[in-house]
Amino acid sequence: MAERRRYLSVRGGEWAFAVVGLPPALLGGAYALAVLYAGTLLSLTVLGLPFVAAALLGARGLGALHRRLAGRLLGERVEAPARPPRPAGAVARVRAVLTDPVAWRALLYLVLRLPLGVLGFAAAVLLPLGCGWLIGFPLWVRLVGPGPRPAGWLDAASVTLGLIVLSAVPGAVRALSGANRRLVRLLLGPVRAQRRVRELETARATLLAQSTDHLRRLERDLHDGTQARLVALAVTLSLAEDALAPAAGPDLARLRSLVDRARDQTDDTITELRRLTRGIHPVALDAGLGEALPGLTATAPLPVTVRLDLPQRLDPVVERAVYFCAAELLTNVAKHSGADSAELEASAAGGRVRLIVRDDGRGGAAPGTGTGLTGLAERLAAVDGVLRVDSPPGGPTAVTAELPTHL
Repeated sequence: MAERRRYLSVRGGEWAFAVVGLPPALLGGAYALAVLYAGTLLSLTVLGLPFVAAALLGARGLGALHRRLAGRLLGERVEAPARPPRPAGAVARVRAVLTDPVAWRALLYLVLRLPLGVLGFAAAVLLPLGCGWLIGFPLWVRLVGPGPRPAGWLDAASVTLGLIVLSAVPGAVRALSGANRRLVRLLLGPVRAQRRVRELETARATLLAQSTDHLRRLERDLHDGTQARLVALAVTLSLAEDALAPAAGPDLARLRSLVDRARDQTDDTITELRRLTRGIHPVALDAGLGEALPGLTATAPLPVTVRLDLPQRLDPVVERAVYFCAAELLTNVAKHSGADSAELEASAAGGRVRLIVRDDGRGGAAPGTGTGLTGLAERLAAVDGVLRVDSPPGGPTAVTAELPTHL
């Protein structure tokens, strides 16, 4: 029911955009054409470049208006581009605006939006009115014309044509709305370089936060766990030293007990250190992913089929990311899916490595549902990777991680 309401809301927004969007389209188109005309005339004068720079700033503002209108009525949420740079000095500022790709793309949008706005208004308003006139043509003729008029082929043709054209109106509105959505995405969002910078900034912030959190956990574990074990071991060895030289001679029974305790404490400390260092760099990766992934699946609590096509070693950072991603996904399968078996596939080709984990569980997995997929996607983004989840209710589930083989 909620999905249907959203569908109806989007469809209503398309009709509203076709009607309400005509005045902004006319205003923006007239502005863009006037700017191009006046800019061409003034290009040979001193006022040419400052005029074009000011006009481009205005095009940016009109583009923001159209972007908000498309987001509200068409549901097309487009990220706002970065603000233009403001260097010191008037000449530098004019140069920065004139070389701003966002402003030029906004100006191009205003030019292209003009015919789309007119066509959208015609499809949503004028075309239905014309269809109504065609369907009512037999009645209008008889009301206006003198005397009775027999029904003829023209009456039947006008009604038929009106009904046919009227049935095509919703499709025309949807097609024009789709064209407007694509135009907004293409021209009113940040340019590719800006998107790339923002993605890298977000990934860097995520990576720094995760690294800081990991270092704090490691410090806490070393302080509360390993350090305490080493202190206990030192105390035990000190007691053993005291048992070697008492006034009545060595207490062998007590000494043996203390040595056994020291051995157990040493084993516990080694186990703790192995657990901590495993999170820093898995020893299994020393031989590459081809050896590490089968060893990882061997310890999984359910049967896992492994298929590998890794003809060469990857960057160490990428290998660690793939290994920990596989470990996280297999843990999710064991904890949340209710699956009886799983499949792990890893392949590298064309400069990209792809990891796919499938299971025959209940499905329904999605980022933000408590399975850690959101955090996993953020960690992959730090190495220019992406995570895709295909998990319909009832299963099966397939999670794909794709990232470059070399950074």
